Amino acid sequence: MEYNFNELEQKWQQHWKNSNAYKVSNQSDKPKFYVLDMFPYPSGAGLHVGHPLGYITSDIFARYKRLKGFNVLHPMGFDSFGLPAEQYALETGQHPATTTEKNIATFKAQLDKIGFCYDWDRAIRTSDPSYYKWTQWIFLELYNSYFDTEAQKAKPITALMSLFEKNGGTDFSASDWSNYSTAQREEILMQHRLAFSKYGEVNWCEALGTVLANDEVVNGVSERGGHPVEKKKMRQWYLRITAYADRLLQGLETVAFSESMKEMQRNWIGKSVGANINFSIINAQLSFEVYTTRPDTIFGVDFMVAAPELEWIAQIVTPEQQAKFDAYVTYVKSRSEIERMAEKKITGCFTGAFAINPFNGKQIPIWVSEYVLAGYGTGAIMAVPCGDERDFKFAQHFNITITNILGNAFDGTTANPTKEVAYENSDFINGMTYEAASNAVIEKLEAMGIGNRKVNYRMRDAGFSRQRYWGEPFPIKWVNGVPQALTQNELPIELPYVENYGPGPEGQGPLANIETWTAQDLEVNTMPGYAGSSWYFLRYMDPNNETNFCDKTISDYWNQVDLYVGGTEHAVGHLLYSRMWTKVLYDLGHIGFDEPFKRLLNQGMITYYSYFIEKFECQVHQISEMNAEELANYVIEGNSLAKVETEFRYGNFLQFRDEQPMAHNNKNYIIKNPNGDIERIRLKNISELVDENATITKDKFTVWYNSIGEENMPFKLEEVIWHTRLEKDGNTNKFVKLIEVSDKMSKSKYNTVNPDDLCEKYGADTFRMYEMFLGPVELSKPWDTKGIEGVHRFLKKLWRLFFDEQKGWIVTDAAATDAELKVLHKAIKKIEDDTQRLSLNTAVSAFMILVNELSELKCNKKTILETLTILIAPYAPHIAAELYSKLHNDAQASVLDAAYPILENKYLVETTKEYPVSINGKMRTTMVLDVNMQQKDIEPLVLENEIVQKWIDGKPIKKFIFVNGKMINVVI
Repeated sequence: MEYNFNELEQKWQQHWKNSNAYKVSNQSDKPKFYVLDMFPYPSGAGLHVGHPLGYITSDIFARYKRLKGFNVLHPMGFDSFGLPAEQYALETGQHPATTTEKNIATFKAQLDKIGFCYDWDRAIRTSDPSYYKWTQWIFLELYNSYFDTEAQKAKPITALMSLFEKNGGTDFSASDWSNYSTAQREEILMQHRLAFSKYGEVNWCEALGTVLANDEVVNGVSERGGHPVEKKKMRQWYLRITAYADRLLQGLETVAFSESMKEMQRNWIGKSVGANINFSIINAQLSFEVYTTRPDTIFGVDFMVAAPELEWIAQIVTPEQQAKFDAYVTYVKSRSEIERMAEKKITGCFTGAFAINPFNGKQIPIWVSEYVLAGYGTGAIMAVPCGDERDFKFAQHFNITITNILGNAFDGTTANPTKEVAYENSDFINGMTYEAASNAVIEKLEAMGIGNRKVNYRMRDAGFSRQRYWGEPFPIKWVNGVPQALTQNELPIELPYVENYGPGPEGQGPLANIETWTAQDLEVNTMPGYAGSSWYFLRYMDPNNETNFCDKTISDYWNQVDLYVGGTEHAVGHLLYSRMWTKVLYDLGHIGFDEPFKRLLNQGMITYYSYFIEKFECQVHQISEMNAEELANYVIEGNSLAKVETEFRYGNFLQFRDEQPMAHNNKNYIIKNPNGDIERIRLKNISELVDENATITKDKFTVWYNSIGEENMPFKLEEVIWHTRLEKDGNTNKFVKLIEVSDKMSKSKYNTVNPDDLCEKYGADTFRMYEMFLGPVELSKPWDTKGIEGVHRFLKKLWRLFFDEQKGWIVTDAAATDAELKVLHKAIKKIEDDTQRLSLNTAVSAFMILVNELSELKCNKKTILETLTILIAPYAPHIAAELYSKLHNDAQASVLDAAYPILENKYLVETTKEYPVSINGKMRTTMVLDVNMQQKDIEPLVLENEIVQKWIDGKPIKKFIFVNGKMINVVI
């Protein structure tokens, strides 16, 4: 009987669907285990082979835990609101509701084809009103709560209002509070609400027509689409995540995240301890505050640096500096925060104003520079060039005099951030080191009333508004400019259906164009994509509850997600927000745990080739005709010509190495790119250009080029250089080069591979095991289909343990031998250990070894093979289900409900040892002996051995050497 994978996989997928095989109950005597994938947003292109890497991992583990006797929750849903879905709809000229419905159907069909054990009865989608009703409800819980700093937890805002009624606040009395208008009270409460509205600087993307969160901006452009992003002041909703900074840090100590993931979150939160210091400005009725982690260096301050966009900065710029300042501010506004922080180039502008050091009266020049951000700390820093490298380079660049407070520890050529040196030129802290000096300075600041000790965080409150149509509407009305929360009975506020939509006036969301919406005074912005994904793991527990987001008895049962699988790209966005939402819901008594995810596994990326056309102009120079001085200008980073790469080098010039002449007549050339510009064009339809080995040929390129059409190409076909060989020299020429780059597999990079094609050709079980076989789950790895044939042959070999092409079913009821049981139990230990620690690639290797060893033993015994089918069921569920039902001669027998094989350690204990037997030190044979035998029992057996007797040849034995467990030597 042939291994007909397509037929049996369809058969079992339909059987599992008809029998509700994966339906999970919220009531069970079994221990629970919750396995979760970061759910996808369904785009039009569907899944590529990079997506299932994490899904297969979690599916294997979910199936494994079910076999181990757990009640396993393993759900799936769709993150169907947000920017990706809306952009796809706009690009295809459709409504996002329509495209989302189609895309979800495509994704679900693809997931089912791979054979995942999802309980689809629990499926959710964030764009469903029955789901986002509760997203809106949770937003209201945030809006109607504040963070009690003493209790370090969220409490209802009504409790704070009661305190104000009794005691007043920091700068108002109880009487004042009672006399305040609704608008005045709301203005005060907004400063405390966990979800609040204010005007602030945001990342505005004109092309996308919306505000983006910091983690949605990469290198100054939008992560989605690569569009320019600028700073803009707008009224926005925010989440006061900064209030939870300490608890978010503390919670990292209780969860099983990788150290690199924890470090990413710690760095994003950016906790530091230091001091706030107030500086006066000469000839101005202004002062400003600086936050510093090094108050001990106060006497080494040589200049101040402020963020150019601070409002008070514009008031102190002198007339002489105004033009330069205005030009610099224009430049900075074109830069993203990430660019500003990462920029190595030194830029800045002097304001013409001076601050005063409060301890010695020294005049300190005030500069502005892009590397200081308005949103971090106070937006201004005190610069100590002798102790900080960035400040040192800034001072050098602008010729600012540097004060030495470190004595011999500062050599004038580089900054020294040491905390060990005793300070000099530092007035009352002379002779002190870091800790004593810091405390002394802070105490004096507090005594003088010009500063205080301060804990600060790099993390800022999270922007929670988007000027888009396709998102959760806010359950907020604006009545005479005052926000008014809706009640639970009014939820959900459903997104109105409109055929066409566009940006509202003055940067508002598209809802501002809908009269029936604005007539109700409803908020015109929508929530961001991460709103629905911040709590979805809770809704999976109780997805059909119409009266609560999740019944607490049910969330108490399922509790935390035991294993969460997803990419590192969500390290600081989704993970931080979901952790905060969980803590708020815990504080308010809605759930019984304050960390959502117990264990996190970050799967690596699948990479694949992207193809580009590179277009540039160059001049050709023959090396032999250039003098030494000219040649020196072309050396890259100190390397000789012999060391540079054969391929083009990018920059102001390009080179060939002289070891391998690349031009005609065996001459070596340097190609100089006069303007340094290289235009790179990503190719979309590369499949016709690449053969099975991903090798580009000129013939294939010509066919592809002609099929695309010359009108779509920015170059002439004859301009293409193959093998980087030049046809002429001495003139400026236009050149084109086709290049291949290993890139993240992504629909936006046009380098995806559809898993449907592989499942059709090799089967889902082969695809599942091959994805795991590629390498460790957590590492990025290149996609290569060369090895998939080997995995497919392995499954065929597994099949042949049960079926013979001529004889058919060959499994027997004979008793297993010790050798067969040893092979089996060695594999059980290896595979279970590897599965438990998610080393799934090595587990697949262990399966291959096991099947090979059983084949060599010609083992077709039911007791062995039944165990094998259960063991492999999490990895290759379809073939396992088929073979298990055949073993039981019952079409309904389910491997899903079998018990995981129990390891019997007695089969791992070696009872015999193969000893090398030497005559006069030269090995002549080997003998298998019982490991418990002593020398007196072994010696006669060895001497009676035919081969040993042959080599002794009747000669007397001088010595018999036996080393237990190692060797035997007969000396004659």
